[in-house]
Amino acid sequence: MSFRGFLIKVCHVTGLPVLEPFVRLAYGEDPKEQFRGIAKFILVPLLAVGLFLGAWSMAARVVVTDSMKLPGPGETWNAGTQLFAMHFEQRRADAEKQREKARSAIKLYAQAKATEKIAQKSEDPAKQKALQARASVLKRQALDAANYVPSSAPTFVDQIITSLKTVFFGFMVATLIAVPIGILCGMSPWFNAAFNPFIQVFKPVSPLAWLPLAGLVIVWWYSSLQSEPFFSKAFLISAITVSLCSLWPTLVNTTLGVASVDKDYLNVARVLNLSWSQRLFKIILPASLPLMFAGLRISLGVGWMVLIAADMLAQNPGLGKFVWDEFQNGSSLTYARIAFSVIVIGLIGLLLDRFMIFLRNLVSFGNPAAA
Repeated sequence: MSFRGFLIKVCHVTGLPVLEPFVRLAYGEDPKEQFRGIAKFILVPLLAVGLFLGAWSMAARVVVTDSMKLPGPGETWNAGTQLFAMHFEQRRADAEKQREKARSAIKLYAQAKATEKIAQKSEDPAKQKALQARASVLKRQALDAANYVPSSAPTFVDQIITSLKTVFFGFMVATLIAVPIGILCGMSPWFNAAFNPFIQVFKPVSPLAWLPLAGLVIVWWYSSLQSEPFFSKAFLISAITVSLCSLWPTLVNTTLGVASVDKDYLNVARVLNLSWSQRLFKIILPASLPLMFAGLRISLGVGWMVLIAADMLAQNPGLGKFVWDEFQNGSSLTYARIAFSVIVIGLIGLLLDRFMIFLRNLVSFGNPAAA
C-alpha cells in the first residue's frame, strides 16, 4: 500500500472523512472535486455553526425576565474560560500548599532527630522520656505534613474527569454483562426466547426509575462490608445506573451479530470438527465484531446521556452535579456556566462517539464506514 493509500485509510478508520480531501489534494487529484469535499465537510458546517451562533445571540437579547436572562455566546465563552482559569488557579494554590507542607515536614523531621539526640545525651530519665515523647509527636506531625492531600472542592475539570471515570466504569460493567448474554442469545434460539421478554420490558426503562433501586442495592451492600470500599456510594450508584440503561444496545446488537453469522462459515467449522470454543473464538466472534461494536457505540452514547441525570440525583461529583449546583446557586453566571457545560457535554459525547467509530472500523471487514 502506498503512503497516500495509507493516509486515506487512516481517514476512514478514524472516522474523519473531513481530512480525506486534503490528502487527495496534496497528491494532485482533481482540485475541483476536492474543493467540493472541503466545502461539504468544512465550509458548510462552519456556515451552519455561524448561523446558529447568530440565532443564539438574537435569542439572548429577547429571552430576558426580571431575574434572569439567556446567556449569549460571548457570555458563555467567558464563563467557560473563567471555569478553566479557576481550575488552574486552584491547582497552583494546592501545589504551593503541598510544597509548603513538604518543607514543613522536613523541618519537623529534623527537629525530631535533634530532639532524639538531646534525649540520648540526657542523664535525667524523666527529661529523656519527655524528649522522646516530644520527638514522637514531631515525627507524627512530619508524617502528616508529608502525606498532606488538598481538600479543596472539585473544579469543573475535576468534575469532567469524574464523569468520564463513572461512564467508562458503568460502560465496562454493561459490556461484561451484555456481551456474554448476547452471544448466548445469538447462538441459542431457546435462550433467546427465554431472555427476550426481559429485554423488551427493561430496555425502555428510564434512568430515573433505575436509580433508586440501584441506590438501595448499593447502600445494602455497603452496610454488609467490614471495611470502607475503594469507590464511593454516589460513584457506584451513578455507574450502576449507567450500566442498567446502556447494556441493552450492546446486548441486542451482539445477539443480531452472532445470529447472522454466515452459515457457510459454520458448515466449514462442522466439516473441520471444530470444538464449541474454537467455533466461538475463531468464527462467530470475529464475524460478529462489527455489529457488536456498533452496539457498543450506541451503549456508550446512551451511558453518557444517562450519566448527567444520574449524577444530579446521586450527587456524584461529576458534570450532572455541577449543572444542578449551578442551577441551585442562582448567581449572575449560573446560566452562562450551565450553557457552557451543555456544550462541553456535547463535545465530549462527540469525542466518545468518534472513539467508538474508530474501534468499530478497526474490526470491520471491507471499507470501514466513516460514521
